[in-house]
Amino acid sequence: MSVNDFLLDFAVASLFIMAGQLIRAKVKLVQKFFVPASMIAGFMALALGSQGLNVLPFSESIGSYAGALIILIFASVGINGFSFNKADFKAEVERIGSYFSYKVLAQTIQFSLVPLFGILVISRLFPNINYGFGLCLAAGFSGGHGTAAAVGSTFARLGDPDAMDIAMTCATVGILSGIFGGLFFIKMGTKRGWTKYIKSFQYISGDLRTGLIPNEDRKSMGQESISSMVLDPLAWHLAILLVASGAGLLLYRWIFNATGLDLPTYLLAFLIAIVMFLVFKKVGVGNYIDENVISRISGTATDYLVFFGIASIKISVIVKYAVPLTLLLLAGISIVVLTLMFFGAAMNKGSWFERSIFVFGYSTGVFAIGFILLRIVDPENLSKTLNDTAFAAPFTTPIEMFAWSMGPMMLLNGNHWKFIGIYLAITAACVIVNIALKWWWLKEPLDRPAEGCD
Repeated sequence: MSVNDFLLDFAVASLFIMAGQLIRAKVKLVQKFFVPASMIAGFMALALGSQGLNVLPFSESIGSYAGALIILIFASVGINGFSFNKADFKAEVERIGSYFSYKVLAQTIQFSLVPLFGILVISRLFPNINYGFGLCLAAGFSGGHGTAAAVGSTFARLGDPDAMDIAMTCATVGILSGIFGGLFFIKMGTKRGWTKYIKSFQYISGDLRTGLIPNEDRKSMGQESISSMVLDPLAWHLAILLVASGAGLLLYRWIFNATGLDLPTYLLAFLIAIVMFLVFKKVGVGNYIDENVISRISGTATDYLVFFGIASIKISVIVKYAVPLTLLLLAGISIVVLTLMFFGAAMNKGSWFERSIFVFGYSTGVFAIGFILLRIVDPENLSKTLNDTAFAAPFTTPIEMFAWSMGPMMLLNGNHWKFIGIYLAITAACVIVNIALKWWWLKEPLDRPAEGCD
């Protein structure tokens, strides 16, 4: 592939992403269901690309972009680092602790039960399907298209080239399930008194529907921490992310050549970015890195990743695995609904629905879907869901990273029961801890007040 091919691929992708945003801004049906612009663009390109009418000038490399973009995205997570406020934790330990347990359970229940279903049911009905099949759904649902690309790439290196398409399909179905399912439960919640900050589904801000923010509500994308007379601030932040990404790739090559160990590149980029964050914080460079700018670069990479992930899905692979994939998706959807309606109500006291619907959206796609659903039911973040999510993130990240990096190898190399056992144990521990600490409110009515969270 030449540099010009690369440029043309992204130019065509940009055209479709622009068209996707215009459709979102103008078409009422699309607004009604909150379909992201990048997903609209991806479906259009899939229909017009090599899998459909074959009229787009894409190169043969579009299937590899998702795997490269995810390295940049994970590097941005590491560069933004983490923070810990002990005072807030002590003051509101019940709310934060119970929500933390619930958020961990929402992930580990996918990491354990879905692969378990894949091994005990799908692999027995379809002996040609390997034990990693279930993790593809967890990667797509709990991780979104970015993680699906990462896990799919790892499976491909381990000898399963179809895993990328399976994981991308699961991520796409997951986001659609999060949107349509989330709206369904929100409508149900407003009718039954579960929601505490809105009384009707009709009160939704225009920017959530169209994606267009009016002048009076616009915010800055970030601050200029470097003088543009010396270096453009965006170039500064992009350079930091590319250094972490490139270092991760070089470290992967060195480890593989020296030991033969096939570690995920995105994991190494993330770890290097964490080290850079700690060093930058120590020497003062961190003061000149704006978290919002880093997040905007990461968000841009995510939008293109979603586009290329959908546009490059091999329909023939989906047809090949149609029946087992359908079973897998039904199992996954059942699990996230169980997590919302049973564990969500049991493990969150005040504002249980607002907090649970956010995790539901987060567990079926990406943070953005959870954020959209939360903004509908709690536009002012009175439930403090986002605050508690930020607090929990540094502690839940290692649990996720282990699943994405070690899961494929363990599931394919005979350690499948050990992998499933680890996450079943964590799931059980979350329930046991909440019951032991009396953070278990299953018998409380679903329309209970939002005390303790206002």
